[in-house]
Amino acid sequence: MQAMQPTQATQAPSEADVQAARPPLDEATLEWLRQVFQYARSGDAAQLGPLLAQGLPPNLRNERGDTLLMLAAYHGHLDTVRVLLEHGADPEIMNDASQSPLHGAAFKGDLAITTLLLDHGAKADNAGPSGRTALMFAAMFNRTEILQLLMARGANPAARDAGGVNALDAARKMGADDTAALLAALG
Repeated sequence: MQAMQPTQATQAPSEADVQAARPPLDEATLEWLRQVFQYARSGDAAQLGPLLAQGLPPNLRNERGDTLLMLAAYHGHLDTVRVLLEHGADPEIMNDASQSPLHGAAFKGDLAITTLLLDHGAKADNAGPSGRTALMFAAMFNRTEILQLLMARGANPAARDAGGVNALDAARKMGADDTAALLAALG
């Protein structure tokens, strides 16, 4: 009787294999995708909403890792942010620069979008590899209302980025006197 040889389990293809097997996108498809990202950038919720309802992935990303939600939040388009969130956009996805939509809204000083993102699950203390939080962005750019909102929602003013800088250090370095005073008063 001959000994049976063990068989190797079939392995799932790697992401690289899957990517290599896909045909390249044609120019018409690429142009359509550029237009979709422009809808987010320009706040065209009327165009994005039906596409999302038809199955457009709400977490679609561009070449810099920006999601549709990141572009809409950064450019201050509240209605578009709302439509994207209602269709399942993830407010925690970071771009290639380790910034989430909440970071973008804090940088721009948009209180309404910051509030909406937090209400839809954005974490006040989310930080990528850089360690920078939205609170640090609010502090650096003297966004007092955003700073207060983020702290009320649990952001830690003592958190430090990868370089050891906290929100107060960042505010002082950027000459953001109002946020520096608020943070210094916390002790």
